[in-house]
Amino acid sequence: MPEAPAAESPVPTVPAGSQGSSRQKWWGLWVTGGIGGTLVALYAVVTPFVAPALRRVCLPFVPATSAQIENVLKMLRGRSGSLVDIGSGDGRVVIAAAKRGFEAVGYELNPWLVWYSRYRAWREGVHHNTKFYISDLWKVSFSHYTNVVVFGVPQMMPQLEKKLKEELECNARIIACRFPFPCWIPDHTTGEGIDTVWAYDLKHSGGCETRSLEITPETES
Repeated sequence: MPEAPAAESPVPTVPAGSQGSSRQKWWGLWVTGGIGGTLVALYAVVTPFVAPALRRVCLPFVPATSAQIENVLKMLRGRSGSLVDIGSGDGRVVIAAAKRGFEAVGYELNPWLVWYSRYRAWREGVHHNTKFYISDLWKVSFSHYTNVVVFGVPQMMPQLEKKLKEELECNARIIACRFPFPCWIPDHTTGEGIDTVWAYDLKHSGGCETRSLEITPETES
């Protein structure tokens, strides 16, 4: 007798809707993971640029404007010797001063900004007469500089005024940007608003005595 054909076991089927839902689930997980990874990477790169550069006061990185840099250079006309930028950020002031012939140095606590400053100096062709150090300004002596540039905030200015007075020689010039020193009377000032720059000759700035200000005329560079 002929054998009866073997019964075929039924093959389970997955509804088309379930397959589409599974793909969407995996796609959603991939997208979520990708966005999360991108945000983490962005945070790691951006945070050092906006994090406080000084530990004692909250001093976020705010790039100097073109007008501020030009006003600083006005205060350096006729000056020579070494120059230091305290809290040098992305190195704009140091690089601009180096192009004017100064041996310029920047101190910055933020390592990302220091590395970026070194790259910019190399790109601008002034890496031979610029230096950038990762350092807390309160742990550095500025005694061997004759020109000092400061982009500070009001909270730090009284203590920094005291520190510079103790360390600098009498022929030093201190240039303050954005905020003046609380007791010293500036010998020169130029600019307006946030671009205002104050210059103090240490041999004159011995205290809070009042002296007439010499206003530097605005001239084209």
